[in-house]
Amino acid sequence: MGFLFGLFIGIAVSFGLVVAFARYSKLRSTRRADLAKTIAAFARMTVQDSRKLLPGEFYPSWVVFSQRQKLNWLNLELEKIWPYVNEAASELIKSSVEPVLEQYTPAMLASLKFSKFTLGTVAPQFTGVSILESESGPNGITMELEMQWDGNPKIVLDIKTLLGVALPIEVKNIGFTGVFRLIFKPLVDEFPCFGALSYSLREKKGLDFTLKVIGGELTSIPGISDAIEETILDAIEDSITWPVRKIIPILPGDYSDLELRPVGKLDVKIVQAKDLANKDMIGKSDPYAVLFIRPLRDKTQKTKTISNSLNPIWNEHFEFVVEDVSTQHLTVRVFDDEGVGSSQLIGAAQVPLSELVPGKVKDIWLKLVKDLVIQRDKKNRGQVQLELLYSPLGKEGGLKNPFNHDYSLTILEKVLKPESEDSDATDVIRKAASSKKNDVIVRGVLSVTVLAAEDLPAVDLMGKADPFVVITLKKSEAKSKTRVVPDSLNPVWNQTFDFVVEDALHDLLMLEVWDHDKFGKDKIGRVIMTLTRVMLEGEYQEWFELDGAKSGKLCVHLKWTPRLKLRDAS
Repeated sequence: MGFLFGLFIGIAVSFGLVVAFARYSKLRSTRRADLAKTIAAFARMTVQDSRKLLPGEFYPSWVVFSQRQKLNWLNLELEKIWPYVNEAASELIKSSVEPVLEQYTPAMLASLKFSKFTLGTVAPQFTGVSILESESGPNGITMELEMQWDGNPKIVLDIKTLLGVALPIEVKNIGFTGVFRLIFKPLVDEFPCFGALSYSLREKKGLDFTLKVIGGELTSIPGISDAIEETILDAIEDSITWPVRKIIPILPGDYSDLELRPVGKLDVKIVQAKDLANKDMIGKSDPYAVLFIRPLRDKTQKTKTISNSLNPIWNEHFEFVVEDVSTQHLTVRVFDDEGVGSSQLIGAAQVPLSELVPGKVKDIWLKLVKDLVIQRDKKNRGQVQLELLYSPLGKEGGLKNPFNHDYSLTILEKVLKPESEDSDATDVIRKAASSKKNDVIVRGVLSVTVLAAEDLPAVDLMGKADPFVVITLKKSEAKSKTRVVPDSLNPVWNQTFDFVVEDALHDLLMLEVWDHDKFGKDKIGRVIMTLTRVMLEGEYQEWFELDGAKSGKLCVHLKWTPRLKLRDAS
């Protein structure tokens, strides 16, 4: 009996243990699943979510949640060390900027130097901070700090005029807003974990200052204030403005790879402008254009002035050095030439170089605005047409560059291939291949087929038009015209004209649509184009909108047959 009772108790206890273990395992599994869900929920929490769960007073003082709190901490620490930063930075800035000031000293001055340079007692305030992962790379860290400074610096310039007059000029009331870029590179396994620090003014959002002669008036010498102000801005641009950067070695080593180097070349052909705002009270504006990537006097290009025109045609070609294709822009400013007076700005436009495809010509119309930063002005200031080609250094051989004569010669068979491969053509190619760039022009035959037009505006009293087209090569002034199609707003011509082009790189094709009348003619509209595309493609057909017309478009087929020619050395 005792045996049976003991057996029963043992089985019951064993069964209970099994059941309890099974339930505990299930409960444990459930708890683990719930814990995983909780951890995942915490991982998705934002700073705002955590503040809802636990008020800020329960966190230790070193916990920072927002960027504003980070900046407050950074600004507080900067204020503490500012006296030491002021002493070190003042000397560094002075030694960096002063040689550039001497380089850009205006012609009316004999010398321009700092006699005193301190940044004052007011520390700048950081208003933004970011880490650029895309710019950092695997071997560095790139940081950008947005800064605002309304300080009390003591900056005095000692200038001497060509007449020997010495003037101490104080730079006062400085207000600055901009973004500084810091690059910690390369990363190393030795404290402080980076080999060098590079710094640069990435973006100058605002810079205001006044100039005052100590003990006198700057206006006593006409033009000197503007000249000094322009010199200071040029010095800042050429000394620390991105892509220029200053490199401070932290650990011994060779950091020449961090220095600024050209990365490519930008070919710019400014073709024309249209519908420019008129700045003259009598007659029309006399426009010219200024182009630059970096706004320095020796890196700025200027077109010729076109007198009395709101639709100027320049067709001028310029080259620019590119140092950072990802951040630099091409800027175009169109002015009205006032002769002896100051030119008036008609409008400006910008093109980010990052939008250009290497080796591909981009034909673009840009709308002119009054201010490139604050684009609140809705006034129509006109448009400007550009042809752009970006060529990275070291890759020119694989790119099609119609602006580069050397390219036309070395891979002539691919782009400017003559129809015949006779020995004479081959001799010309070989001879040209050994010629200098300036000794060669691109010569050929341009076949222009004027096919048709559509939706022309009615210019006759009967609601029709008698259109014809005048084809002109601007540089050679060669002209042809189609027949007149009577009483039609959708004429068909299908006529072909051949032109011998002596210098295709610098010529323009103009197609003007006119209405024929017994007692004269009325201009309907026009199309202007360079020969770049047809030189590259050899042949193409396209509909073009008519400029200067309320409506209408023109269909044209173009074909290019190249012939190479050497310039006469004489």
